[in-house]
Amino acid sequence: MRPRSLHGGRHELGQNFLVHRPTLDRIVSIVGDTTGDILEIGAGDGALTVRLARLRRDLTAIEIDGSRVDVLRRRLPHVAVEHADVLRHPLDVPVIVGNVPFHLTTPILRRLLGRRRWHVAVLLTQWEVARKRAGVGGGTMMTAQAAPWFVFALRGRVPADGFRPRPAVDGGLLVIARRERPLVPDAERRAYERFVRAVFAGPGRGVADMVRNATGAPAGRVRRVLGGRDIDPRRLPRDLSAADWAALWAELGRRP
Repeated sequence: MRPRSLHGGRHELGQNFLVHRPTLDRIVSIVGDTTGDILEIGAGDGALTVRLARLRRDLTAIEIDGSRVDVLRRRLPHVAVEHADVLRHPLDVPVIVGNVPFHLTTPILRRLLGRRRWHVAVLLTQWEVARKRAGVGGGTMMTAQAAPWFVFALRGRVPADGFRPRPAVDGGLLVIARRERPLVPDAERRAYERFVRAVFAGPGRGVADMVRNATGAPAGRVRRVLGGRDIDPRRLPRDLSAADWAALWAELGRRP
């Protein structure tokens, strides 16, 4: 028999159910300010699903644990409950919301950021992941790669005691909104992502060296572009804003 937590969550599925009522209410409040159909990923025991259903909007909830799908369907007959894997779901609904299995945060985020149909995502992740994605204390490569198309915001911290079973770390509430007007054209996205990766991974003691090594641009030109945006050449890639990255791409990274 597969091991279950004291509260019914299957350990191999990374199930840590949210029981922190202030966070449940905050999530519903954030979702309530959006428009369009809602997709909940990882519905679990339905604590959030029940609250989302009260918004009286079209709601689909997906859950990978088949036994919980049956329970949710009986409990919430007006919600479309699907037995599905988020990593294979099209994620084609305007609003995405969910308590993300901590061990699957990165692959889920990568899949989500690669889909084109949704507009807002409200996700509960590990605290450090939420902080980094929101650029608190410096941005990550993944955030920089997505920043021209999305805005990341940290909306709260959730104590580990707010989950059952209790995880080893706190959670963080991360909201991702798709920009109405991307800072980089969609057609250039893959090339831009490669540019960001090259800058982050390249040698150098500051962004000037790293951009020059990634692009082959003359040092003088790199300094002029950085100076035009008041970017200290000794700063690191993690310190750059979305607008900074878009400008560096347009001036130095894009190939004619």
